[in-house]
Amino acid sequence: MSDRNLERKEPVAPDSTRQKAKTKSKKAEGKRQKAEGRAQKTDALQPSLLPPHFLPIGKVVAAQGMKGEVRVYPESDFPERFLIPGTRWLQRSPSTAPEPIELVRGRYLDGKGLYVVQFAGVTDRDQAEALRDGQLFVPEGDRPPLEEGEFHILDLIGLAVFDQATQVLIGTVSSIIQAGNTLLEVQRNAAEATKQPTVLIPFVEAIVPLVDLQQRRIEITPPPGLIE
Repeated sequence: MSDRNLERKEPVAPDSTRQKAKTKSKKAEGKRQKAEGRAQKTDALQPSLLPPHFLPIGKVVAAQGMKGEVRVYPESDFPERFLIPGTRWLQRSPSTAPEPIELVRGRYLDGKGLYVVQFAGVTDRDQAEALRDGQLFVPEGDRPPLEEGEFHILDLIGLAVFDQATQVLIGTVSSIIQAGNTLLEVQRNAAEATKQPTVLIPFVEAIVPLVDLQQRRIEITPPPGLIE
């Protein structure tokens, strides 16, 4: 999965070690998602599909100009991944291992949702074109700090989901869907799967008041009709 994190918000990888997962302020209501490894469904970013010990942060989509710069589509909510110089890891194709590459500088391309970055040793357009479709990574342990109420996507996958009022197990988070609001896709437990194999839970504080990463559980207060 990814280096994006989730903020529970009403209309944002995977990686948090926060001890305090319960939201305590309204501030978190508008700010609950940050992540790395953006996708419509984060099951496309399951750790088993990634190079070991790496988190995806972006993809090289094109060369920019004639001096070796490239355009990068971000799979991260952390701008520093593309702006601050330092080592990143580039996987040129799915069949090759990530290799270190030095980011020299970067800038955000207004209106495009892309970053333009310069890598060390890439000085002309031909060299930049050779990086096209390369996937950028950072080491799995390189996790920017999160604010209260923020969660990395990968930390939510696999958590057990309970009804807070009854403490009945509803199922397990199988993926995250970003479609306006962030939705938790929950695979129902065996007893309920025949009626409704999966259920989508809006990831907002009013419905998901408790996320306990240490206990690997989420408690929800579903409105009538959300879970049949």
